[in-house]
Amino acid sequence: MSRDTDVLVVGAGPTGLALGIDLARRGVAALVVERAEALFPGSRGKGIQPRTMEVFDDLGVLDAIRAAGGTYPVGMIWQDGKRAGEHRMFDAAEPTEEAPYNEPWMVPQWRTQQVLRARLEELGGEVAFGREVVGLTQDEAGVHAEFASGGAVTARYAVAADGGRSTVRRLLGIGMTGETVDPHPTLVADVRISGLDRENWHVFPPGEGDGFLAICPLAGTEDFQLVAQFPEGTTPDLSLEGIRKVVAARTHLAPESVTELRWASDFRPRAALADRFRSGRVFLAGDAAHVHSPAGGQGLNTSVQDAYNLGWKLGAVLRDGADAALLDSYEEERRPVAAEMLGLSTRVHRGETRRGGATRQLGLGYRESPLTRETRTAPGALRAGDRAPDGTVAGVRLFDAFRGPHWTLLALGDAQAPDLGARIRVVRGPAPGAYGPGLYLVRPDGYVGWTGDTAAGLPEYLARFGPC
Repeated sequence: MSRDTDVLVVGAGPTGLALGIDLARRGVAALVVERAEALFPGSRGKGIQPRTMEVFDDLGVLDAIRAAGGTYPVGMIWQDGKRAGEHRMFDAAEPTEEAPYNEPWMVPQWRTQQVLRARLEELGGEVAFGREVVGLTQDEAGVHAEFASGGAVTARYAVAADGGRSTVRRLLGIGMTGETVDPHPTLVADVRISGLDRENWHVFPPGEGDGFLAICPLAGTEDFQLVAQFPEGTTPDLSLEGIRKVVAARTHLAPESVTELRWASDFRPRAALADRFRSGRVFLAGDAAHVHSPAGGQGLNTSVQDAYNLGWKLGAVLRDGADAALLDSYEEERRPVAAEMLGLSTRVHRGETRRGGATRQLGLGYRESPLTRETRTAPGALRAGDRAPDGTVAGVRLFDAFRGPHWTLLALGDAQAPDLGARIRVVRGPAPGAYGPGLYLVRPDGYVGWTGDTAAGLPEYLARFGPC
């Protein structure tokens, strides 16, 4: 039996779950389907960058994410069974009023997905497991999905969030352009291990004929994530015995120190970008649109922010009466960002740059977007298209004001805010540190869409892109 919904989200990874949350809080009927019988079980994408922490704050999961994880430990280099020195994995940054989340937060991917799924269900959403897409067609009425088992689904729009080997992308005939970042096979596994402290990320440099080995305690769990590089042409042994042999060969630990294997996988680090992020009524998001090297922790974060960008636009079209042309801006905004983050991930992997300010993703923005309007005569450092920083205005914390699916207008200094109706929150007061005087219209995804010294042009902007 065919089931109708507004949006079909294919894939229940971080991308699909975050999109499901954003749509559910906007009152958009969405169905998240997953071909597996359960959520992904591994730690793979374990780093939550500061910008994604801001997104999670807005989506209502920040407290749960904080409770589920912890800070990254200091790296410890081992040589011949002895501690040879510390290695700082990230450039340090202090929290500020404008950027309160200053460092990556470690949460194993399986735990992040549990948190997101719980929030989705709290909002009335659901995940349908065991639903493998095998056919996809679309027409002017919508998207029609066929599954290996179970009834078909018809939706007004669909989103492919089904990973780097995306079935939906293949059915759409969208190619990917990329490169192999590193030809050496890499094993990643979640293990229980004895004989290592949990205060350090233990790094064992490569020996003769072997690649490096790193063992990182996973915050909020009793597990360690083990990452091992192998010579080109090798097929890593993913069994418990195979991992024990690697640990014994490359460290001072005995094989039996690895007491349990909980999950394992191998991959070849690569970087690839989909040729398009949209085909008609179907959008690509997350790994279906861009595949990163894990170095630098950019893949999961870029993926969640794809969902965050697309969610409010689908909501505007499906619930607020916005012109469907608004959806064109998804690819225009997100594909350049994904390309930039792919380059950054590759440079980090190759040791050409450190994990620092760029990897936190706070500096990304959309100044060149068709949705961006800068009308001030003398703009300051913060411009239309930029991320809207935190701060306090007349006793109101801005991130508290932004939280939710609405737009926010900041009337700072002597700027006068027009009456825009109840669906746009207005905050008035002196300009905080990161802002100058003027009017700042903040989009539902926390970016400044429009600025002005006066309200001239603001109603016309909202008539095109906003809820009025």
